[in-house]
Amino acid sequence: MEKTKFIAEYELRASPKMLFPYLSTASGLSQWFAAKVNTMPEQRFDFQWDNESHVARQVSMRQNKGIRFEFVDTIENGSENNYVDFRIDQSELTQATFLRITDFSTNPDEDDLQDLWDGLIDKLKEIVGG
Repeated sequence: MEKTKFIAEYELRASPKMLFPYLSTASGLSQWFAAKVNTMPEQRFDFQWDNESHVARQVSMRQNKGIRFEFVDTIENGSENNYVDFRIDQSELTQATFLRITDFSTNPDEDDLQDLWDGLIDKLKEIVGG
């Protein structure tokens, strides 16, 4: 099955330092991203959606800048693993904080992905105030 790279950017009223724990910790991610998130050995996380477990490895992290989770066992026909990448940027001019999300997966429906991420980010905005 072919994979799609979906990219979206959202402005949030939160500093990178305040936002980063919601992107990088099990407790933060379980508040908005997944129903439940557990940490595992070797920088792995167990994300649970609809009572299904999806294990991902934290493959990169820069404090208050970004993090990437690569889902294990999602390689098909020699393609890359599915991943989700969170990047935080702050405008030097306006001091606005932007969260860029890259979702690389087998879901080809861009409208579906846009609706999914809009809903998740609305939940995150409620938590961080903005």
